Amino acid sequence: MKLTGAQILIESLKAEGVEAIFGIPGGAIMPVYDVLFDSGIAHILTRHEQGAIHAAEGYARTTGKVGVCMATSGPGATNLVTGLVDALMDSTPIVAITGQVPTHLIGTDGFQEADIYGISIPATKYNYLVRDVNKLAQIVAEAFYIARTGRPGPVLIDLPKDIQLAVTEYVKPKPVSLPCYDQYFQEINETQVDKAIQAIEEAERPVIYVGGGVIISGAHQELYEFAKRTHIPVTTTLMGLGSFPGTDELSLGMLGMHGTKYANYAMGEADLIIALGARFDDRVTGKVSEFARNAKIVHVDIDAAEINKIVYAHIPIRGDVKKVLQVFLKKLDKAKLKTYDKWHKQIQEWKTQYPLTYENSEDEVIPQYVVEQIYEATKGEAIITVGVGQHQMWAAQYYRFQAPRSWVSSSGLGTMGFGFPAAIGAQVAYPHRTVFTIDGDGSFQMTIQELATAVQYHLPIKIAILNNGYLGMVRQWQQLFFKGRYSHTFLGSPDFVKIAEGYGAVGMLITKKAEVRPAIEKALETDNTVVMDFRIPQEDNVFPMIPAGGTLKQMIG
Repeated sequence: MKLTGAQILIESLKAEGVEAIFGIPGGAIMPVYDVLFDSGIAHILTRHEQGAIHAAEGYARTTGKVGVCMATSGPGATNLVTGLVDALMDSTPIVAITGQVPTHLIGTDGFQEADIYGISIPATKYNYLVRDVNKLAQIVAEAFYIARTGRPGPVLIDLPKDIQLAVTEYVKPKPVSLPCYDQYFQEINETQVDKAIQAIEEAERPVIYVGGGVIISGAHQELYEFAKRTHIPVTTTLMGLGSFPGTDELSLGMLGMHGTKYANYAMGEADLIIALGARFDDRVTGKVSEFARNAKIVHVDIDAAEINKIVYAHIPIRGDVKKVLQVFLKKLDKAKLKTYDKWHKQIQEWKTQYPLTYENSEDEVIPQYVVEQIYEATKGEAIITVGVGQHQMWAAQYYRFQAPRSWVSSSGLGTMGFGFPAAIGAQVAYPHRTVFTIDGDGSFQMTIQELATAVQYHLPIKIAILNNGYLGMVRQWQQLFFKGRYSHTFLGSPDFVKIAEGYGAVGMLITKKAEVRPAIEKALETDNTVVMDFRIPQEDNVFPMIPAGGTLKQMIG
């Protein structure tokens, strides 16, 4: 059967089970879009390529599937780069497909030509420039395999226009076999697991430190059983929220720069830290030389490059965290486990003495209160996406996540504008679930044009803007560390209600505390995209806070 390159691409995407593509057409990708027209694959037309790739990330993060986005050459391709880096930092499986000028024009500065292959090398897990239509089917199969295997990440396929139009015999790709990936399927080193169990037996003050790898590997049930059987308290990173029930008695909540005081104190006093799918990033460790100085470290990670990169692991265990935990659980039957009563008593004292708290108000709209009301109104069952800034931290602190893949945050790169398009991807994946974006006025305005996308595709996303009229987190740092010199962080407040209505969405302005819960409930009853503009105090800050590169002794709030 002879097919064009464009037809081969679409057949290959079908073979990979792709159900939705997020993108924008253009000249260099037009042959693919022509085939896509009646392919049966859903396409979501975003209003900016950054919106497309963040939507693909939201789709991938909530489903565990590979998210797919598409753009034309030149500016279309380069507009994807931020999302590629974002996906790389947060280990999100993405296949990005870009059109390219015909092969004979590559390197000539042709119209809308950009070397996206060269540009994206450091931004992707792997990338391809297709120069032979006969290799296209195999390349697509490899791209999906690489994106989802081991530590997931983004893969880019750059497809010149003449390759899209070239005709060849379509041959189904061979099963993908890449020697460099064989390591992911090796047996777990049980000797290391035995050493870790011995460390658990000897410990007096253990903590389980959980990152996004637990969610990526689908290991939340194994984690829960492991924690319950060992009686070890659990703290999570920003990426790990939802991997362990936030309401469980063993939960310490999030740790790090804006984590709970009791999580950070527990890490500081621990004599054993069991790190599961976490990478000891700077927002967790602060000053590395002072981090967990008295603790033995067990580090479980699928990526060997992460082990010993930041913090020395006394007991490194390379492997998929789900499989490693399954080995742990089999061996626990013979272990001499403790209940750590003295340790739990100390943690409970910290929880009582240093709870997450804020100054409430009789009349003002307080951001933490808004998040609590969203949590209560949705019973903790919504998918929550966020932008980046103060609102992101308030959401992480006060929405008590109970299940994996219900929290979608740009954590490693910290990409403002991420939250709303990510919600589009999540809502496309789960049309009957409640999807809430908790956003800041700064972040929301970076991708505000995607309101047109949400309305066009009848996506009933609920958007809660915690609007303080500033680039809030930058303003907070300026207040605390730059003598209150608010250099170019004041935004002012546009009329978000009129903007929402102009796009065909529903807009609400909330300026009083008494209006908060009714507005949220009305939004949940509305079968349309809803923008809620919560006017919060301009100088509210996120606490607790450990300054960047600081220590527990420097914690503020």
